[in-house]
Amino acid sequence: MDTRQSFALSVDDLTVAYDEKPAIWDIDLDVPAGVLMAIVGPNGAGKSTLIKAALNLIPRAAGTVAFYGEPYERARPLVGYVPQRGSVDWDFPTSVLDVVTMGLYGKLGWFRRPGRAQRELALAALEQVGLLEYADRQISQLSGGQQQRTFLARALVQDAQIYFMDEPFAAVDAVTENAIVNILRELNKRGKTVLVVHHDLQTVAEYFDWVTLLNVEVIASGRTSETFTLANLRKTYGGRVSTLHGGQLLAASAT
Repeated sequence: MDTRQSFALSVDDLTVAYDEKPAIWDIDLDVPAGVLMAIVGPNGAGKSTLIKAALNLIPRAAGTVAFYGEPYERARPLVGYVPQRGSVDWDFPTSVLDVVTMGLYGKLGWFRRPGRAQRELALAALEQVGLLEYADRQISQLSGGQQQRTFLARALVQDAQIYFMDEPFAAVDAVTENAIVNILRELNKRGKTVLVVHHDLQTVAEYFDWVTLLNVEVIASGRTSETFTLANLRKTYGGRVSTLHGGQLLAASAT
């Protein structure tokens, strides 16, 4: 039996380079099923690159990635993805409900029109993120936090087994952050695996039970209670971390 099948995500010797300069280098990473994991590191550490390479969105210089023991091409229905909000064309003329319904196309196929059942699933996802009343609104009319919740609803409606979220908390209001945290916890209760690129070091221990510290290479990965230590943070951020008190980070530089 392939031992990688026991992991939701298994990355072996993964390298991605831009103009011959490694963005991530020789990454080995095994993520158990059912964890809620933060990917943490300074700017330019390769956090988003790791996600995009795993999902075949950018080319790899070397290495392999498996989801539950299968390559992405065969595991695609099991995977949900929430991209960075800044990477999306929010001026595209479509409604909030249509954006969320797009999350069902992987199961429907692009040439089958969604019906009443699919509409109800999309509306239920919007209700879960607190946007049901905005279903018919154009996405360009939403606030930044509402746009982020729309893409979260699109991922939820997929009912994936493993979710990748690229900076979902970036530049959102407190209401949206609280909504996202509640959804992450609900997914975790349902046995889903969630990987989140995250910048706020002070909330890592509160939000996540697993953490990967990354700076081009994996510095450490494991249970937050064991891995999110001052020593590992200093290795990751080059010493620019002040102190931990009672498990809480008092000050740090993520740049």
